[in-house]
Amino acid sequence: MSIRLGFVVSEFNRDITYMMEIEGREHAAFLGAEVSETIYVPGTFDMPIAVKKMLQEGRVDAVVTIGAVIEGATQHDEIVVQHAARKIMDLGLEFGKPVTLGISGPGMTRLEAHERVDYAKRAVESAIKLVQRLG
Repeated sequence: MSIRLGFVVSEFNRDITYMMEIEGREHAAFLGAEVSETIYVPGTFDMPIAVKKMLQEGRVDAVVTIGAVIEGATQHDEIVVQHAARKIMDLGLEFGKPVTLGISGPGMTRLEAHERVDYAKRAVESAIKLVQRLG
């Protein structure tokens, strides 16, 4: 049976998250997994509610989050990533299923974000390994 992954993808900085999503889907297929569900959210901060919905419905073995948080003039990027990452981790623990962090940032420029599109690939690989190892 194929591992079923859910993707939660941020639409903010979509030029970058689109490339991340494509790379993540290709890597999942390469590793024999299926991306069976995708929810698009406005931004990284909005991910936890979509992750929770996906986990509650129980049709996926793991959830991969995909986002890019680029540095601005304030520390907003740090707050967004810190709180989203914490809640994403909490949801994985609450539901007993892997929820991996394919979010690049904070503190990066747009150019650095383009250089980090492989974060999605890493998150997919982590999700698959965790499903395999945790049963």
